[in-house]
Amino acid sequence: MANHPTAPVLGNQYLGDRVLQAWLDRALPPSMRSAIHDDLDALGAQAAQAWSEARSSRRHQPELTPFDAWGGRVDRIETTPVWQRGAAIAARYGLVAAGHEPTYAEFARCNQFARVYLQHVASEFYTCPLAMTDGAATALKASGNQQLIERALPRLTSRDPATLWLSGQWMTELTGGSDVGDSETEAQPVGDGQYSLHGRKWFTSAVIGEMALTLARPQGAAAGGDGLALFYLETRDEGGQWNGIRIDRLKDKLGTRELPTAEIHLDGTLATPVSGLDHGVRMITPVLNVTRIWNAVCALATMRRCIALATSYAHQREAFGRRLIDHPLHATTLADMQVEFEAAFQLVFHVSHLLGRSECALANANERALLRLLTPLAKLWTGKLAVRIASETCEAFGGAGYIEDTGIPQLLRDAQVYPIWEGTTNVLALDSLRAIASVGVEPLLDTADALLAEILKSRASASLEAHAMSVCSAIKQASQWLHRNAANADAMQAGARDLAFTLARSMAAALLCRQAAYSIKETGDMRPSQALARFIGAGLVSLPDAGGPHPLDLLDPPH
Repeated sequence: MANHPTAPVLGNQYLGDRVLQAWLDRALPPSMRSAIHDDLDALGAQAAQAWSEARSSRRHQPELTPFDAWGGRVDRIETTPVWQRGAAIAARYGLVAAGHEPTYAEFARCNQFARVYLQHVASEFYTCPLAMTDGAATALKASGNQQLIERALPRLTSRDPATLWLSGQWMTELTGGSDVGDSETEAQPVGDGQYSLHGRKWFTSAVIGEMALTLARPQGAAAGGDGLALFYLETRDEGGQWNGIRIDRLKDKLGTRELPTAEIHLDGTLATPVSGLDHGVRMITPVLNVTRIWNAVCALATMRRCIALATSYAHQREAFGRRLIDHPLHATTLADMQVEFEAAFQLVFHVSHLLGRSECALANANERALLRLLTPLAKLWTGKLAVRIASETCEAFGGAGYIEDTGIPQLLRDAQVYPIWEGTTNVLALDSLRAIASVGVEPLLDTADALLAEILKSRASASLEAHAMSVCSAIKQASQWLHRNAANADAMQAGARDLAFTLARSMAAALLCRQAAYSIKETGDMRPSQALARFIGAGLVSLPDAGGPHPLDLLDPPH
């Protein structure tokens, strides 16, 4: 009988996720682990159902209607059916709220990001405005502006879909994305502490939200980033009309097509300074830190979905007389994807725990420094890794992986946003250098040494001890490279990407060591240890040698 291809089948994406389950078992207090189980179970079941429904229905994209039938400007955006259900799901499961509720203290962010991780792929990137909403709530709390906190925070963190607000962060202009210092948006005072904003924002991914934080230059302020102020605005007035906002068009993007990303003009938009009239870039930093962690969590979610689909397909598809999973090379390819994902998972969820500890004022100086170092590293590495795993997944399906209605190509297109949104790989690598200049590399060394001591004390296995020592050695090599090149700014910048990958992979391996020791001792599960061995075997250190050709010598001039 012919073996015709059939669609891969997804089960409950919470119950079937060994890596998530094991991390939650190790990291969370038992009472909390039990209390959040039902919500995670429901989200896991919903993820599987959403994938199945998406395969049997026509894909939708948001639509902009600029004018009504009589020529009046309306700028109405119609979102997809999944997006129309997004607020109800976000509120019901606390996708923003859970990270700000005091119930679980230092573990609140772990709870939140476990939920986001399970819901992300099913949400059609509704998680994007949720990330900015979370960032806005965090930034407002840090601002000390009590009036804005009282008005906006209960709405941004609401568990009632009728009162839940979404927030945008509007920074990107024609003059630049990551480099916002040349912003051309001007803020003119209009009295009563309010300003009228005038300018063009080139990428706004939450224009459908109820509010936004945006950068603008107060009239007469100095040039450059320090002259920008952070403003709070509500997108509509009391009558429901746009607050001086004109939508020029929706972007036609490579991926994340269900997410309405707009180009807009601010033409007399009323706004309020969040705190002062300068250093707005510094004030929006809490937003970036939070959204970068969301980015890394969502990249993990895409990796996990890719591996689940490719593995399911390999168990049912036959080629050359046996199932794909029974071909050693194919099984090895899938295993390598799983190994990278497992290590990345440990890094990202450790960062989420550090964020929670920091926000609860429980983090010590080393942990606060570690959070500063690991946030850009985690975002940088997972963004690139998600694209690689999504691309490998397309190959794992053969020709079917190139066909739109299988859903597989969309995973790859959508994954490409992770290395771009909230800072490209190079931008994050340079931010990592700034973090090292600020807090040093010692927090990484100290953490690796502490984990090594923990492994040695546990006596889990001799091989784990050897792996832990390899991790410490890799971080020391990176530290030595930094020392050798400290006086050469060009060499530091040229090697920043390799350095960042080395540090990210090394810290991921260190954290996977801890998870492996736990699994051996508590459950006898050797898979994390085996994943660690394969991960370290693929190499942790990738640092440029001195004395090579100048990069410009390898490039042809434009012609």
